[in-house]
Amino acid sequence: MNERQAAPARKRYAPSERRRMILDGAISFFAEYGLDGSTHLLAKHLGVTQPLIYQYFPSKEDLIDAVYEEVFRGRWSSRWDTLLADRVRPLEERLNAFFVQYCAVSHAPEWMRIYLFSGLRNLELNKRYNPIIEERVIARLCREVRASLGVADFDEVPLTPQEQEATWILHGGIFYYGVRRYIYRVATSEDTEVMVRSAVTVYLEGMPALYRQLGLLT
Repeated sequence: MNERQAAPARKRYAPSERRRMILDGAISFFAEYGLDGSTHLLAKHLGVTQPLIYQYFPSKEDLIDAVYEEVFRGRWSSRWDTLLADRVRPLEERLNAFFVQYCAVSHAPEWMRIYLFSGLRNLELNKRYNPIIEERVIARLCREVRASLGVADFDEVPLTPQEQEATWILHGGIFYYGVRRYIYRVATSEDTEVMVRSAVTVYLEGMPALYRQLGLLT
């Protein structure tokens, strides 16, 4: 090649495309190096300048907020709300379908690693995401279990700590299965769908006994 020949022009991206590239790269970077990873290292990782990152995200916290919106809030599907509330379908079928679909999102390595890194750094991301789970999974599952068993709804008997914790154990066990399989790379004895069915069966068979202990079911 002639030394005097001009180098190929670099591709120019629209601002929305550039922002998307930086955000996608940041998700990959923070999942690998943790949320303490600097924007200086992120810029090297992306092959851009640090000022360019700040052009789209004025501070590192703004960038982390955008990662939260994309990875956690952005990947929640409104179809799950409809699925869980659809009482035409048997409750066990709904729970199995929901958790299989939810695992496809929450068991993604970048999802789990950013969530775990956030907890280690004591950021607000987990505190902002957990209320979504409390309202749209934990409380909703308890409401649907009550309806399936003929137990009074929350307007008559408020949600109890015991049924909340029992449902968190279901959610947490399914999440930790993903940690073992995709973060620790531990061989698991069952695939995701079989694990979900087993966990849901144990949960649904145990809840009537819990409601009897609480005096809500005879």
